[in-house]
Amino acid sequence: MAAAQGKVIITCAVTGSIHTPSMSPHLPITPDEIAAAAIGAAAAGAAIVHLHAREPADGRPTQDPKMFLQFLPKIKAASNVVINLTTGGAPTMSVEERLQPALQLKPEVASLNMGSMNFGLYEMLGRYKEFKYEWEQPYLAGSDERIFKNTFKDIAYILQSCSNNGTRFEIECYDIGHLYTAAHFLDRGLVKPPLFIQSVFGLRGGIGPHPEDVLHMKRTADRLFGDAYLWSVLGAGSNQMFIAAQSAVMGGNVRVGLEDSLWLGRGTLAKTNADQVSKIRRILEELGLQVATPDEARTMLKLKGGNNVAF
Repeated sequence: MAAAQGKVIITCAVTGSIHTPSMSPHLPITPDEIAAAAIGAAAAGAAIVHLHAREPADGRPTQDPKMFLQFLPKIKAASNVVINLTTGGAPTMSVEERLQPALQLKPEVASLNMGSMNFGLYEMLGRYKEFKYEWEQPYLAGSDERIFKNTFKDIAYILQSCSNNGTRFEIECYDIGHLYTAAHFLDRGLVKPPLFIQSVFGLRGGIGPHPEDVLHMKRTADRLFGDAYLWSVLGAGSNQMFIAAQSAVMGGNVRVGLEDSLWLGRGTLAKTNADQVSKIRRILEELGLQVATPDEARTMLKLKGGNNVAF
């Protein structure tokens, strides 16, 4: 089973590329908003912040490293939090475009999806009557025929390109087959233990959010990786806190944040990422669990340290 641990790592994904600006006035868009959101999440108890960038003018996802550099130094100066950069970007981007922030900025952690998949966001269209920006509606509507492309060649390209950076990859698994893909790259020596497996539940195109799905993912990961991995979960939308609590009880780590859900509870938008971090921290502590600090997370994941990055 997953490596034994005494404390729970909270990751906070502060903005992502799934939600569009019209969905919540609290979604961080500008560099200052993203920096403030990350710093606030860290102060609330997040050991890791997972970061995307957006164009300040209209909130469109971007993988321009220059945009990341408008907020990364601010976060680093204000907090000891572990910074995790996306290589997922958005499904509309090429693999070369998605790679650039991790390649150039050499973070301690970077996310990496373990496969190509349908990434259906189109059901969100019916929930909103008006959109602020012209790009939002076509972006959502087009997802019914859009493939998020991440072939075996693409995954190897990302891993090999960053092999000298000392970056630990957060391995994102949206389905059981993705665990087997991770095992394949472990066998090839392109990823090294301890693997940081992030299981994703409840997104259209991936595994469902049923408790049995969570159990199946954990059992399969245990069988494939033994004690050579740490397990974390994220639940999309209303599944967020339920799945996080289930993971914690099973010895796993958790991810929250406005990338994964805009809500704090039924009918209540989260005003900040820190609100979600504070809520899951309360749940964890009520369960008798302790929350890992950033430096404890670095030890658990065998990270290179916050001073060994390129920002």
